[in-house]
Amino acid sequence: MVKPEDGARVPVLKAERISKTFGEVQVLFSVELDVLPGEVHALVGENGAGKSTFIKILSGFEVPTSGRILLDGEPVSLPANSAAEALGIVMIHQEFNLAEHLTVTESLFLGREICRFGVLDRRAMRAETRRVLDMLGSRVDENALISSLAVADKQMVEIAKAISREARVIFMDEPTAVLSREETDVLFDQVRKLKAKGTSFVFVSHKLDEVMEISDRVTVLRDGQWIKTAPTSLLDGEAIAQLMVGRELSSLYPSKHEPNVDEEIVLSVRGLSTGYVRDVSFDLRKGEVLGFSGLIGSGRTELMEAIAGLRSRTTGDVEIRGRALPVHDFREATARGLAYMTKDRKGRGLLLDEGMTSNLTLQSIGQHVRHGYLDPSSEAKAMARAKRRFDIRVRDDRVRVGRMSGGNQQKLLLAKIMETEPQIIIIDEPTRGIDVGTKQQIYHFIAALAREGRSIIVVSSELPEVIGLCTRVAVMREGHLVGMLEGEEISEQMIMRYAAGLRRQTAV
Repeated sequence: MVKPEDGARVPVLKAERISKTFGEVQVLFSVELDVLPGEVHALVGENGAGKSTFIKILSGFEVPTSGRILLDGEPVSLPANSAAEALGIVMIHQEFNLAEHLTVTESLFLGREICRFGVLDRRAMRAETRRVLDMLGSRVDENALISSLAVADKQMVEIAKAISREARVIFMDEPTAVLSREETDVLFDQVRKLKAKGTSFVFVSHKLDEVMEISDRVTVLRDGQWIKTAPTSLLDGEAIAQLMVGRELSSLYPSKHEPNVDEEIVLSVRGLSTGYVRDVSFDLRKGEVLGFSGLIGSGRTELMEAIAGLRSRTTGDVEIRGRALPVHDFREATARGLAYMTKDRKGRGLLLDEGMTSNLTLQSIGQHVRHGYLDPSSEAKAMARAKRRFDIRVRDDRVRVGRMSGGNQQKLLLAKIMETEPQIIIIDEPTRGIDVGTKQQIYHFIAALAREGRSIIVVSSELPEVIGLCTRVAVMREGHLVGMLEGEEISEQMIMRYAAGLRRQTAV
């Protein structure tokens, strides 16, 4: 941890009174931060607090409206278009900054290729790529196309890209959001090794347990303003959360709605198989919140996409209230009252270059057509209703969705699927990449939907989430449903025993 005398050292990077305005909307207000050599400095705050904008300014991707940046104590104007990397400042983006049509090796060396006698030395670049990936414990093929990689593998390539540049300061924006615990441990080991050599890190994360584990100091932003900077050793997760939201979070999880065992079965899955998922069967009752847990790659998302009609199933049946659902028919599933909320809000859930209203009504556009024409007043009423119901907060209603905070994007995505008035709702990773205050709101939204008699499936990689929300938890491993837990059986230890293959039961 950083000792008090470390304050006398010259920061490798320092921000003084940084403000930022987009048009008429101010998002940062005289924010300050200093990063010491060889430290991990965590930057936390609710979605919309200004964290991503702030680190984009410090890494040369945005220009501040006012204030200044100092490198080694000297004022510096950071060059645009990622050229700040030449000064030793590297960013690991929350949204992947990879060229899908290139290989892993080509992505790592894009713009800094190794040449011998004017010819690309592909062998040397492949060898170096393999070395860095091995250092991270990644089995990604250095010759694979980026477009062929899973989300977690793309994140490891982003991390490898940053580490290979021998940076002085590395900004990490939610680097572990799609990583397993094992992958996170490997990443943190590398962070500690680089830190010992003098590399500095700015770690942006909503996972407060990881903030406590890896950081030396913590800076908290709220509503675009600096709130506090303190050594991590003087704080705990609860204190950080309270600084972030400005209030106590004594009831993160709402009380569970326990459906009667005699309640109607609204969704029945029998013997469902896809290319990876094998012979899965379970029932979902009216008013139930059913959790699906398991390690990354266990087949949870593939199963849910097959149920929702987004992916073909090779065998098995899906019934909604006793009526069979056709294979690979998303529109019919929607018409029958089933909604699927993707975990990939930026890639598959929302149109980032469009406004809020067009995103909200995209799946329910027929409800807003009058005499063959789209009725703007009907859409406006729906948007106003959604903002009230889901507490979507923006400074300008005309904002493009890509400019909104992750938490507001997630609430807009939830509002979008609820526009179809579904009775069965599948929510995949409901709180990925959002802050603790917004997590609390979404947990209470889910509980309220269950109390209304709607049935919810929650797919989550966060064990406290499925334990805190769900009355039953299904555990998947390698494409199979290996356990169905309820009551006192629902615990982190029991879930992990099934997920790791230490126990197995027939679950229906």
